[in-house]
Amino acid sequence: MSQTVGDFLVDRLYAWGVRRIFGYPGDGINGVFGALNRAKDKIEFIQARHEEMAAFMASAHAKFTGELGVCIATSGPGASHLLTGLYDARMDHMPVLAITGQQARAALGGHYQQELDLVSMFKDVAGAFVQQASVPSQVRHLVDRAVRTALSQRKVTAIVLPNDLQELEYEAPARKHGTLHSGVGFSAPKVVPYDADLRRAAEVLNEGKKVAILVGAGALNATDEVIAVADKLGAGVAKALLGKAALPDDLAWVTGSIGLLGTKPSYDLMMECDTLLMIGSGFPYSEFLPKEGNARGVQIDIKADMLSLRYPMEVNLVGDSAETLRALLPMLAEKTDRAWRKKIEGWTADWWKTLEKRALEPAKGGVNPQRSVWELSPRIPADAIVTSDSGSCANWYARDLKVQRGMMCSLSGGLASMGAAVP
Repeated sequence: MSQTVGDFLVDRLYAWGVRRIFGYPGDGINGVFGALNRAKDKIEFIQARHEEMAAFMASAHAKFTGELGVCIATSGPGASHLLTGLYDARMDHMPVLAITGQQARAALGGHYQQELDLVSMFKDVAGAFVQQASVPSQVRHLVDRAVRTALSQRKVTAIVLPNDLQELEYEAPARKHGTLHSGVGFSAPKVVPYDADLRRAAEVLNEGKKVAILVGAGALNATDEVIAVADKLGAGVAKALLGKAALPDDLAWVTGSIGLLGTKPSYDLMMECDTLLMIGSGFPYSEFLPKEGNARGVQIDIKADMLSLRYPMEVNLVGDSAETLRALLPMLAEKTDRAWRKKIEGWTADWWKTLEKRALEPAKGGVNPQRSVWELSPRIPADAIVTSDSGSCANWYARDLKVQRGMMCSLSGGLASMGAAVP
């Protein structure tokens, strides 16, 4: 039985491990939706109310599972509606693939209805890889390269499929000049700095008397490692919003959020420290970090372009957070003077009392929203996923919500868009 391009696309995504796609149907992408229907239960389709929500869902899928998020939309306005959710993924370094329809190939360039230059439109948000298919045999390497690029670079990619192409019989690439023969598969590498660089970082951290740590989304899978390093250095830890779930808030030396929605102990931690260790964070507001020259700095990030961007670091380490911290830990000297740690714990204890007092303040003619989140915290199960939208609610999420170990938490970090908390 012949296989259409749409059928091949679904099978290839399945081979890559995709089991869920978020989107909204339309004429321009009907060939792929027919294939999804024929594939029965291979890939689950989640229909959103609007394409923007489908892109947010794909971004959230990537954030909470670590897998590729996939969204799908029709041509023209369906494709353009994806942009906000895709920018959320791009700015928070999430691997997401967008698949969209396009008008028939013979009509392109003719000012046809719903004809947009989608490759140009996606060029910024999906600049790592965006291509429009021209012939059936091209689709194989477009899918393989789009998925592999998204996963390896943690970026957004896009494939545009003209509607007539989706219905054509799929043809494997011929064995001749001008063809590509791609394959499926990607395994993330172990990325750890050289020992010499780790030793340089250890020297800086060992010489510090008052060490502060800032963690972001890149530390979400390094909870035990961050705790071990913080305990050895007698450090306090502040959390960027995307790293809220990296450490539980029942640790007395975890000062909570930092920045515009941050806490007083996090601010004091940064203003009084003499050494800063930043782990997996692109926290944007330099005014909440130590004044330049007041602290020595070490930063760990998997992406080199995020290093020494917010603060001039003395040692920059490209590496996976958990692997790098495990390699660094034996090189760190145990801090015997715990005065700095006790000071941080005092700040934090006082701050929680302040938050409780604010939450219990009666509201005139309504409910104090801080009270809502304060009362919610002890009632949330430890395996919950908590999301917040942008705006005032993000203040209460950042400050009043106490994270337990095992929770997952996220929001629209870099983009700060509305929509991330829509159920």
